[in-house]
Amino acid sequence: MTWLFLGGFIAFMILGVPVAYAVAATVLTILGIERGWTNIPLGVIAQRMLYGVDSFPLLAIPMFLLAGRIMNEGGVTNRIFRFAQTMVGHVRGGLGHVNVLGSMLFAGMSGSAIADAAGLGQIEIKAMLKAGYDREYSVAVTGASSTIGPIIPPSIPMVLYGVLASTSVGGLFIGGIMPGILMGLAMMAMCSYYAVKRGYPRHPRATLGQIWVSTLETFPSLLTPIIIIGGIWTGFFTPTEASAVAAAYAVILTVLCYRELTCKGLFRVFQETVLETGIILFILAAASMYGWLLIRYRIPYALVDYMAEISTNPQVVLLILNIFLLIVGCFMSVAAAITILTPLLVPMVVKVGIDPLHFGVVMVFNLMIGVLTPPYGAVLFVLVRVGEISLDRLVRALAPWYIPLLATLAVISYFPSTVLWLPRLVLVLR
Repeated sequence: MTWLFLGGFIAFMILGVPVAYAVAATVLTILGIERGWTNIPLGVIAQRMLYGVDSFPLLAIPMFLLAGRIMNEGGVTNRIFRFAQTMVGHVRGGLGHVNVLGSMLFAGMSGSAIADAAGLGQIEIKAMLKAGYDREYSVAVTGASSTIGPIIPPSIPMVLYGVLASTSVGGLFIGGIMPGILMGLAMMAMCSYYAVKRGYPRHPRATLGQIWVSTLETFPSLLTPIIIIGGIWTGFFTPTEASAVAAAYAVILTVLCYRELTCKGLFRVFQETVLETGIILFILAAASMYGWLLIRYRIPYALVDYMAEISTNPQVVLLILNIFLLIVGCFMSVAAAITILTPLLVPMVVKVGIDPLHFGVVMVFNLMIGVLTPPYGAVLFVLVRVGEISLDRLVRALAPWYIPLLATLAVISYFPSTVLWLPRLVLVLR
């Protein structure tokens, strides 16, 4: 029966069935074979799907989606770009560094790679092309830096993982800070290499007056990640409550403070957020039914035993899982991969002594590389549109950028303290 779980799902995906329907169809097929097609327990299936989304932490998903969309529509991304430009725009190839720093700052507000690529990325690519950077480099650095979004908190994928793995979402958020900073530094090193190799220009250093004006203009936006992380750190509110605070603050900032988002625009943002939330929660509901059936057939425990036969060395297990997740990321969306694989993999990593919080950050990092890889990479299709570039040119341009991403993945995989020391420090300081 085990082969039906993966084989059936893969078969439906190959046929072009949407992820949620593919998961549900796999479950119905297995139950139909086991019990007979007229005896499928539809009431139990409905209950399991309901239980899958009946979770307080999952309320963070629509709120963080809403906050990111509001800031994209309300002028926050423009201000972040200008602020980053005053900080690092004067170094050689400065707009590449501005691109990365801007993504790091916006990551603390949106929690979504697609929001970064679609919103901030459009501004960054336009500015780089105007300054004389070639299109391939401009779009590639934008795509690579957008993957920082779900690593530096807040992070929608980490909310999903935390719920499914019964792991602290706040701990995952704080654990993603150092890996996100390492990602940014690695990409800035890559930008420096290209700047010297291709002779990219230097831009005039911003004056103290320009820095002061830009800082004042952007300061309310920069408070967003401080409010989110500070509130979680101090225990003033939970990650779910932090998402609501972030959304409310985004409305106040863009509608009342910057006055760049009208009531009509805000209503459109609400509509788009509802649609995107519905898609994610439908996948999660179907996947929870899938996970219930997996446990019923004791497949996670069989995989644990199978992995124990290969190796119980945590480093070897991490290597195998990293390769597996990198492949999965090429063919599945981040939400689908997390909801389907977390119940399978977490018992395995716990068995060999890997901290589930550490593994959660590693898993999300792997899947972020997946959003940049064909054929399913969601960010690729956003970049094709906003960067006005063909998919084959984009993939070739992105190839070198996998180097800093994979190097950072290796560091956080085999040096767990890069993920765990900050959450542990928070516990001590509390």
